[in-house]
Amino acid sequence: MSETTEVATAADGELFHVRWIMPEGFFELPTEAEDIDELADKLIDLAKEIQPKSTPEMQYLWAAMVGSTYDELVDAGVQYAGFVVTEVDDVRCTAHVSIALADLPDEARFSPVEGTARALRALGRGDVEELSLPCGPAVSWIGSRRAAVDGSLTPSGEEEPFWSSFINVQVPLSNGTVVVLEMSTPTMEGWDVFSSMFAGVCRSLQLFDAVGSPVDSKGRPIEIAEIADAAEIAETAETAEAVETAETVK
Repeated sequence: MSETTEVATAADGELFHVRWIMPEGFFELPTEAEDIDELADKLIDLAKEIQPKSTPEMQYLWAAMVGSTYDELVDAGVQYAGFVVTEVDDVRCTAHVSIALADLPDEARFSPVEGTARALRALGRGDVEELSLPCGPAVSWIGSRRAAVDGSLTPSGEEEPFWSSFINVQVPLSNGTVVVLEMSTPTMEGWDVFSSMFAGVCRSLQLFDAVGSPVDSKGRPIEIAEIADAAEIAETAETAEAVETAETVK
């Protein structure tokens, strides 16, 4: 059964509730714990759930490996992190999905979508495109990155590098926050399945104001936003037609 998840972001005096739907089969990593010991216990319980036939040592190593990434999750403002394991064409594949909240850079405040796209293109790594989601405009970034498993967690005792491919989608909000959704996988055999699944997660993203009314990423009530967007599209079409007529007359 699919699960709806929610977080809230308040900045510049404007509150957004952010909701999305995760497909069935995902295991959510624990994000709330009183201390490191409680977090470790929750990760070991999760390891037992997903690897019931593994030895206690293997379960502990898995929990330790996942736990070693938590500093990065906190630094990135991750609110949700989960993963799925499945077989695609008889190949065991895994994918990780995270949802984070980040501050929009000051240089992108005036034009959030264009500014975000420009900053990502400047990195020179991967393909960047602007796109439209039901909740508003967004930017997608598709590429690959090198990662490594720490030597203390590998059988050889040596650091083991690997490549992971990712889709990163950023939705700027009018309060200066960016919702960052990302799917990554080290198993390219599952890329088509995982990217299709992730597209569904992105399309399910919904925004609500402080009283629970649906709004778009600019904070406008959905009905008003749809009317305004339709008017903007019509105005753009009229402008393009006028330019074309002028060029023809010329």
